[in-house]
Amino acid sequence: MSNFDAFDQPDVDPAAEFLAREQNDLAGLEDEVKPAAAMSVPLVNGVSPSPPPLNREVREEPEKIKKWREEQIKRLEEKDEEEERKKLELREVARKELEDWYKNHEEAIAKTKAANRDAAKNAEKQFVAEDDEIEPGTEWERIAKLCDFNPKAKQGNKDVSRMRSIVLQLKQSPIPINNKA
Repeated sequence: MSNFDAFDQPDVDPAAEFLAREQNDLAGLEDEVKPAAAMSVPLVNGVSPSPPPLNREVREEPEKIKKWREEQIKRLEEKDEEEERKKLELREVARKELEDWYKNHEEAIAKTKAANRDAAKNAEKQFVAEDDEIEPGTEWERIAKLCDFNPKAKQGNKDVSRMRSIVLQLKQSPIPINNKA
């Protein structure tokens, strides 16, 4: 119970101590500032106007701060100029790369077109050359040569697996055609 004896002393209010200290510190300020109630301000339409602005002295900035501001403005202007220059350089590089890409793309298309024309001409010549060698019963073999029997269809193409299987079946066992109709 000896621990509880400390609570029997009269309580010291910390808030009261704080207020007393602040009153002592602020005691001299009452003479310098007039309370708001003491100022007589005429009412306009039953509304009191905003209090007059306090006369605060406009302090000039120290010389070092002025110098720093001027240097900062110069640095920012230089950075802006550098950024604009780099933008122009990047645009020029991008324009050149785009022109090169278009040129290479056009060349690739022209080469592909030429290769396709050559392949079509060669295929046509071969077809015409084989046309003279028609033997009865080899029609389906000739058709099968023209077809692509790769079972892997490209995406977006129609499914031709049934037609492929029919052509292969007819190639292996052709149906005799009677021309006596």
